Amino acid sequence: MARENSTPDRHAITRRTLLRKAAMGTLALASGVDDIFGQRLARSPNIIFILADDLGYADVSCYGRPDLKTPNIDRIAATGVRFLQAYANSAVCTATRTGLITGRYQYRLRVGLEEPLAGNHPEVGLPPEHPTLPSLLKKIGYGTTLIGKWHLGVLPKFGPLKSGYDHFYGFRGGALDYYLHNGTDHRDDLWDDDVAIDQMGYLTDLLGSRAVEVVNDYAKSGQPFLISLHFNAPHWPWEAPGDQAESNRLRYGDLNDFDGGTQKTYQRMIEEMDLQIGRVLEALDTHGLTENTIVIFTSDNGGERFADTWPFTGRKFELLEGGLRIPALMRWPARIPQGRTTDQVAISMDWLPTLLAAAGTAPDPAFPSDGMNLLPMLTQNAAPVPRRLFWRYKANAQRAARDGDYKYLRILENTFLFNVVDDPMERANLKERRRDLYAKLVTEWYEWNATMLPEIDESYTDSFTGAELADHIGAKEASGKADNPVTPKASPEGPR
Repeated sequence: MARENSTPDRHAITRRTLLRKAAMGTLALASGVDDIFGQRLARSPNIIFILADDLGYADVSCYGRPDLKTPNIDRIAATGVRFLQAYANSAVCTATRTGLITGRYQYRLRVGLEEPLAGNHPEVGLPPEHPTLPSLLKKIGYGTTLIGKWHLGVLPKFGPLKSGYDHFYGFRGGALDYYLHNGTDHRDDLWDDDVAIDQMGYLTDLLGSRAVEVVNDYAKSGQPFLISLHFNAPHWPWEAPGDQAESNRLRYGDLNDFDGGTQKTYQRMIEEMDLQIGRVLEALDTHGLTENTIVIFTSDNGGERFADTWPFTGRKFELLEGGLRIPALMRWPARIPQGRTTDQVAISMDWLPTLLAAAGTAPDPAFPSDGMNLLPMLTQNAAPVPRRLFWRYKANAQRAARDGDYKYLRILENTFLFNVVDDPMERANLKERRRDLYAKLVTEWYEWNATMLPEIDESYTDSFTGAELADHIGAKEASGKADNPVTPKASPEGPR
């Protein structure tokens, strides 16, 4: 039978304390504490990782959106650091989530080729044997809970509990209706651990309420914790609090909701997510956990149709800056100075090495991270480190590389070189003026791509067409065919 309004298994949390105590020595040494068995033992930080879904770069007020208020997200920025050059690992959800949880380019894994994972594919998912952020933290005594969206494979082979999470409350697929229908659960995809449940309420509120409960439980146990709070908002369907009528309209239709939504609805969805984030922050305050809890807020990719991506062009499914640039905030009052911004270029897969370092551990040496530990820039005010980052997206044969301030971009047969610091809208194509630099970035992309899994015809990919979005006039449905030229000379990037 399904469980209603269930809370995490406190006995399971208690059992983890033995592992926590066994790991204390390692954590203390990593933190530089000499008196391992005395009262001076440093506590490892708690971690709350908050992930919005399809949120645009400027969709919160601390990034400039003037027509909505997000005081709680802004509070994270005011008491921590705001990234000005943060990227998603991909322009779509499953691929980014693969990079986030593994700390590696998603193209190293079959599931990372899905853009996104669509339908019920029982053989495609995140391999349980692959080390993840939660599994590595769990090894050193952390309690680990995922609340919200998974989208990295379905039972029986794949799931949060198989990849390092002690507990899971949320949904496994890519999207969920925000409301209940006639006593059934949220489109048959709301779970408490591995048990499907029926539960009334607005989805964003349910996720926030469960997060508060979990914070309360971990506070009582004294166990360090990772809470991954992965909201569905503001992903379609476009349903804000009180919009049950829209939910009923879509009951037997397409949740993509191409004929629905307004700016006001979208804004209310974001504001409700902000309200729930405020409840979680208040729970930390109540238990005296704020000082030594890392809170991160970011998005899984660039914005969708109602998003504000200013000053960038492009959106989800596209390797233009608007499809990749995301808000990213981090606070850790015990270690990170307040109210700062950083120009450090960052990407989703950086969070694994960064958070492991904060906890006093490191990635599995057999699966080295492709990301970078950001702590020196955040806690020691070190100068930003130049980055070299790479992307590809199967729909429309998209490729991109960023090296320093410059970005190589290919969409279909069109190729570009932009200075994305001076020209964030990607208007001035410099590939002829800087042919040497253009050739260098193209070569770098091909050398990197040779180390990744090749594209395959079988993987799903998605993009917007002119029939769906008027500002994409002329855009056709992507073929989904793999594009794997092995050298620049075999492609449009080669000599003319």
